[in-house]
Amino acid sequence: MESASAPISEACGRALSDKTYEKRKMAASEIEKMVIEFNAKKNVAQIRRIIEVLSRDFVTSNDSNKKKGGLIALAATSIALQKDTEHFIEELVNPVLNCLMDTDKGVRYFASESLYNVIKVARGAIIPMFPSLFVSLSRLVTDPDQAVKNGSELLDRMLKDIVIESNATFDLNVFIPLVRERIFAKNSFARQFIISWISVLNTVPEINMVIYLPEILLGLYQILEDPMPEIQRMCESLLTQFLKMIKADPTVTDLSQMVNVLIVQAQSSNVLIQYTALIWLKEFIQLSGESLIGFSSGIFTAVLPCLSFESESKKQIKDCAIAINANLLELVSTSENKEKNLNAMELDSVMEVLRQYLIHSSVPTKIAALKWVHHLFTEVHDEMSRKHAKNLFPVLLRDCLSDSSDEVVLQAIVVLAEIVNSATASGSGFDQRQYRHFLMELLTLFSENKIFLENRGTLIIRQLCRLLNAEYIYRTFAEILQEESTNLKFASTMVRTLNMILLTTSDLFELRNTLRDIRNEKSASLFECLYRCWSHCAVSTLSLCLLAQCYQHVSEIVVLFADMEITIDLLVEIDKLVQLIESPVFASLRLALVSHANDNADAQHLSRALYGILMLLPQTEVFNLLRNRLQCVPNYWGQPATLSSASSNESQSKINFGELFAHFKRVQELHHRQRVEQRKKMG
Repeated sequence: MESASAPISEACGRALSDKTYEKRKMAASEIEKMVIEFNAKKNVAQIRRIIEVLSRDFVTSNDSNKKKGGLIALAATSIALQKDTEHFIEELVNPVLNCLMDTDKGVRYFASESLYNVIKVARGAIIPMFPSLFVSLSRLVTDPDQAVKNGSELLDRMLKDIVIESNATFDLNVFIPLVRERIFAKNSFARQFIISWISVLNTVPEINMVIYLPEILLGLYQILEDPMPEIQRMCESLLTQFLKMIKADPTVTDLSQMVNVLIVQAQSSNVLIQYTALIWLKEFIQLSGESLIGFSSGIFTAVLPCLSFESESKKQIKDCAIAINANLLELVSTSENKEKNLNAMELDSVMEVLRQYLIHSSVPTKIAALKWVHHLFTEVHDEMSRKHAKNLFPVLLRDCLSDSSDEVVLQAIVVLAEIVNSATASGSGFDQRQYRHFLMELLTLFSENKIFLENRGTLIIRQLCRLLNAEYIYRTFAEILQEESTNLKFASTMVRTLNMILLTTSDLFELRNTLRDIRNEKSASLFECLYRCWSHCAVSTLSLCLLAQCYQHVSEIVVLFADMEITIDLLVEIDKLVQLIESPVFASLRLALVSHANDNADAQHLSRALYGILMLLPQTEVFNLLRNRLQCVPNYWGQPATLSSASSNESQSKINFGELFAHFKRVQELHHRQRVEQRKKMG
C-alpha cells in the first residue's frame, strides 16, 4: 500500500522535520531533484502530490520544525520547476502566506525567505496573486523581529521589480483599494511601505497614479505628521511630484474632488501639513479657480485665520494664505467670468463663514472678512441687501465698531456705509428710513457705552460723513436726538460731539458752507433741524448760530446765560468755543467784527455777544485770548444797531427765530429740572 506521504519517502520526511537546518536543507534538495525529474517527464500529478503533502503535513503542522522544513521544500520545488512554477503558483504561494502570520518568528522568517525564492522564480506569473502578497507584505514590514523585517525588505524590493517589469498586466484598479485601506495606518513602517509603493509606481511612465490621487490624498497628508523625519521627507517628496504632474496637465485628474481634503488639512495644527495643503490650494485656484468657486466658504474657513500668523515659523503659511485670498478675490473682481463666478459662490454659506470671522478673531482676519463683505455688497448688492444685511448689522455695530483696532473700525464703517447705500442703489431717491434705522442703532450703542462714545464716537462719525451724505447724517442724528426726553445728559454729550466734528473736520467744509447761507431755503431747513437738537447743549447752540452768522440771535442767547446754572462743564464748553473762534473755521466771524456791512449791525451784535461770553469766563488764559481779540475791534457801545436791516442773514431767511428761542429755553429748562431731580435722588 502506498504511503500517505508518497512520493516523499519516510526518511526524507523525517529529515525534513529535523530540528537542524542542515538536515532539512538536505531533504529539500532531495525533493528538488524529485520535482526536476517529474517535471522532465511532464508528470504533473506527482508534482501536485508533492506540493499537497508539503502543504498538508508540513507547512500547516503544529510542529515549527516541520513548518520550516515544508517552507524550504516548497521553495526548492519552485526552483526545480523554474518557468513552470506559474502552473502551480497558488498551491505554492498560499501555504507560505499563511505562515507569514505564525506566532513563531523563526517560521515567519523562513516563510519570507521561501516566498522570496518562489517569487524570484515565478516573476510576472505572480501578478494575479498581487493583492494577497501585498496584504501579507504590509503586515510583515511591521514585524517586531528585525530578521523578519529584513527579509520583508528583500521581498518588497523583489515584488516591486516584478511589478515594474509587468506594468502592462498590473491592474491599478486592484492596487488602489489596497492602498486606500492601509494608508491610514499609524505604524511608521507601514506608512513607509505604502509611500514607497506609491512612489515607485508613480515613476513608471506607463502607470498614471495621478488619476487615483483623490482616493489617497487624505492618507498622504496624514502620513506627513509621522514622527520619523525620513518618512515625512518621503511623503513630502511624493506630494511634490504629484503637484508637479498636476501643474503640467491640470486635466489629468479632477481637482474639485480634492479641494475638501485640502481645506480640512489647511486647518491642521501641524505646520508642515497646513503649509503643504495651502500650497496645493493656491496652485489649484491658479490652475482651475473658476471650477472651485463653489468651495469658497470652505477656503475662507481654512485661509482667513492664517492671515493673523505673526511668528517666523508660520510666515510662509501667512504669505500663502494672503496669495490665496488675493487670487480668490481676483476671480470675482476682474476675471471675464466675474458674474458667473459670483453666482457660483453660494453666498449663504460664504456669508455665514465671514460673519463668524467678524467675531472673536484677530485683526488681519477681521479686516479680510470685512473687505470680502464690502466687495460682495458692491458686486451683488441686491441679493446681499435682501438676504444678509439684517444679520450683519448687529455684528458690525456691536462687535466690529467696538474693536480695539482703528483699522477694523474704519473698515466696518466702510461696510456699513455700503450696506446703507446699496439699499437704495436700484432706486432713484434717497431712503432716509435706512439711514435712520442705522443711526438709531449707532446712537443706542453710544448711549449704552460712554467709553465707546468717548474713544470711538468721533472716528466713527467722521468716517461716516466721508462715506455717506454728511448732511443726511447730521439731519438724521438731529431728528433722533431732538426726540430724546429721558436721557438728556446723553443727548447733550452727543450734541457736543457732533458740534465739535462739524466745526473741526475738513470733510464737513461743504456742510459748514451750507449752514452759512440760511437765506437759502434748504440751508434754513437744515439749520432749524440742527438748532432744535443743538438746544440740548447751550454752548453748541451758540457755536451753531455763530457759524450761521445769526449774530443778533447769539447776543440774545448769551443774555440767557445769566439765568442758567454755570457749571464746570459749561465753562469748559465756553473755553473750547473761544479757542474755536480763533480757528480758521471762524475767520469770517472775526472779519465780521470790523465789517461795515448792514450798517454795522452784525458787527455790533457779534461784539456784544462776545463781550457777554467774556463776562461769563473766569480770568484765565482763554479770558485773555478773547479780550485781546475784542481789543482789536472798534468800540460799538452807544451806537444804535439797525436791527431791522433787510440785508442781515436772519431777516432775509424764513426762519422763525422767536419760535427757536422759545424752544431753546424750554429744552434748557428740562435739563435744569432733570439735574435738580438727580441731585435730590443722590441725596
